[in-house]
Amino acid sequence: MTDQVAPILELRGVNKSFGMVHVLRDVDFAVYPGEVTALVGDNGAGKSTLVKAIAGIHPIDAGEYLFEGKPVTVHGPNDVAALGVEVVYQDLALCENLDIVSNMFLGREIRRRGVLDEARMETMARQALASLSVRTVKSVRQTVSSLSGGQRQTVAIAKCVLWNSKVVLLDEPTAALGVAQTRQVIDLVRRLADQGLGVVLISHNMMDVFEVADRICALYLGRVAAEVKTAETTRGQVVELITSGHSGSLGLTPADAAQST
Repeated sequence: MTDQVAPILELRGVNKSFGMVHVLRDVDFAVYPGEVTALVGDNGAGKSTLVKAIAGIHPIDAGEYLFEGKPVTVHGPNDVAALGVEVVYQDLALCENLDIVSNMFLGREIRRRGVLDEARMETMARQALASLSVRTVKSVRQTVSSLSGGQRQTVAIAKCVLWNSKVVLLDEPTAALGVAQTRQVIDLVRRLADQGLGVVLISHNMMDVFEVADRICALYLGRVAAEVKTAETTRGQVVELITSGHSGSLGLTPADAAQST
């Protein structure tokens, strides 16, 4: 697919330092519509910094940020949200004392004649969940505190659909979930891509990665060790990229890994 379809979001030659620490080095990263790209790497590889650079939290020091093929200037998260890029962080940022509808519209409430349009927001929340074939949530008026971990992930992800996002980044969405809840979330990730969104899955779980990802981008010490199609690689090869920055079985060395894409 990526040979014919242009990336919806692309970073080219991105660098980011914090003081004397060079965290990202000449990173090229692309997200394609209708695909799941897994971003993998060991602790300290630069995954979180890359995600926060995409999200507009960390301004990049050098490089280009392109959206739908055009260079854009990102000053903060609001600029990224306006493009149609949403990030679902591991802590989900949900308010436990509020119900599902209130959480999905938090900060974006719909008003009619100065009063909250509860009926419209409730309908839209139901439609967003239904579009993802979510059946695990009984009522959109449930408080978040009553939801399981998997249901909370579902609500956080459904918010992205509600706001017509084009790119969704999911930070360790199955961490601390049981088998059944993990299954629900992985199915949800696939449905997002099937609806044409570009999805980035940040995960340490190789089982999840190989089940749902179309491509895998491995970071090693702030560099892209390789970007490979999932169908053309193995778990062992990806683990090798994560731990050593190269894979002899893929024919990649540190010198040519950056050109593997």
